[in-house]
Amino acid sequence: MVTQPAPARPPKPLFSNVSPAVPSPCISLCRLDEQKVCLGCFRHVEDIREWRSADDARRRVICAEAEQRRAHA
Repeated sequence: MVTQPAPARPPKPLFSNVSPAVPSPCISLCRLDEQKVCLGCFRHVEDIREWRSADDARRRVICAEAEQRRAHA
């Protein structure tokens, strides 16, 4: 019995995490503190993971929360 390989899925766009409406707050200073918050952009590690699939509304929330963390740092 010969099985057919699974159909290839189209590749994800390289810049699918880039939004012209909500730019990433990443400043390429990627270091996590004890609470798993990045010392560069002040996003929590879970927010960083979510960024790629988040819509613009969620990205705005993530940025607002990061800005609050920055203000209290």
